[in-house]
Amino acid sequence: MVDTATPAAAAPQCLRALEHANHVRSARAELKRRVRAGRLSAAQVILACPWQARTMSLTELLASQRSWGRIRVRRLLLSLPVAENKQIGTLTERQRLAIAAGLSQGRGAPEADSAVDPGGRVGPPRISSSGGNRGSR
Repeated sequence: MVDTATPAAAAPQCLRALEHANHVRSARAELKRRVRAGRLSAAQVILACPWQARTMSLTELLASQRSWGRIRVRRLLLSLPVAENKQIGTLTERQRLAIAAGLSQGRGAPEADSAVDPGGRVGPPRISSSGGNRGSR
């Protein structure tokens, strides 16, 4: 017969695992709040790799920055040889330095040409009420 752990013996181990998971989640949430508030930069987190961030994905950390979403994160990571779902703790030193340099150079920032047109307006061009570019009649 196979020896199996009794439910009573496994309960403390499960509770410890849940406590540890909750501790890691709350520490990550605090880390992301500090990054979002600007008290800590994402580059600092990537270079230092604190225990809270070891198993966090790059996308999760980068998206926690103010004004960073999936598209901006993807734009940065496509310019570097790093996968979006790569865990911070598994990055090589070369990858860490490349990402930190990319963040400091603003590689994930949208191009200025697409944000503002020559007239100074932000967003898509307006269509005039006189019919626009319909051609002559």
